[in-house]
Amino acid sequence: MNEQDDDRDGGCGAGCGCGTPGREQFVSISRPSDAPSTAGAGATDRHTIEQAVIPAGTFVMGDSSGDRNAGDGEVPLHEVTLGSFSIDATSVTNDDFARFVDATGYATEAETFGFSAVFHLALAAPEEDILGQPPGTPWWFGVKGADWRHPGGRNSSLAGLGDHPVVHVSWNDVQAYCDWAGRRLPTEAEWEYAARGGLDQKKYPWGDEEPDAGGTWRANIWQGGFPGTNTLEDGYLTTAPVRTFEPNGYGLWQPIGNVWEWCADWFDPNYYRASPAANPTGPIRGGSRILRGGSYLCHISYCNRYRNSARSQNTPDSSMGNAGFRTVSR
Repeated sequence: MNEQDDDRDGGCGAGCGCGTPGREQFVSISRPSDAPSTAGAGATDRHTIEQAVIPAGTFVMGDSSGDRNAGDGEVPLHEVTLGSFSIDATSVTNDDFARFVDATGYATEAETFGFSAVFHLALAAPEEDILGQPPGTPWWFGVKGADWRHPGGRNSSLAGLGDHPVVHVSWNDVQAYCDWAGRRLPTEAEWEYAARGGLDQKKYPWGDEEPDAGGTWRANIWQGGFPGTNTLEDGYLTTAPVRTFEPNGYGLWQPIGNVWEWCADWFDPNYYRASPAANPTGPIRGGSRILRGGSYLCHISYCNRYRNSARSQNTPDSSMGNAGFRTVSR
């Protein structure tokens, strides 16, 4: 497949408001050298999330809609062939992650660094806990005490959020979970193929209709004027339970919207030009890891990364209140 290589600017670059601010954008805090870790791969029965079995096949990877963002590398369009695999039907939830932490004593990087990124309307902490703000995206706060157990800061908790996706987990944290559970992160190609749900070259998991077509919302994204007013038409300011809205044709719930999902690959905006045709695994090195799917902060007025082909990135040690993960079988 061929496609012109120029990207249209959708209004935001890496680290945008709907995306994922890197840890370095706030303050420099050294990680303690004695952070707990897990050892070895765990048994697969530790991971109890329902699986969606994805058939082997070939699909067209990349943006077919023309709504790509400049610099993200969503083109050229190219055919990719994948073997069959199974993937979590939902994002990993707070309850799922709690079982891992209870079993291992693992401390996330947000906990060991002492802070994480919180969207300003989700803040639940005193003003003195705000450590910094990225100059280009002042609606993000670096918040002391924000972590997966305290998603808005120290005055928040997981009460009522057991079936919501875990957030404030870095790529390194989710690798630790995968090691314990006997799982792995999906490659970027696997993630996109599964998210499409069998609908090749479509914009969204359900087709080309916009998320609010027909007056019923199909994804947890922003409504209203970003970043100050969310009209909550879909019912959620931040995360939604993982089994909200309708699953796609392969049985995946909310592959777009709700939370960004970490993938295994390093990010390179030029990778598609040299990607192998079968089972690509991304560049062999890089400075940031791929995130896919968009989140509850995405809005078409300035950033439309809640599409099947949309890409984002962040450093492996970064964590924030709108990013989580799902896993695949090894």
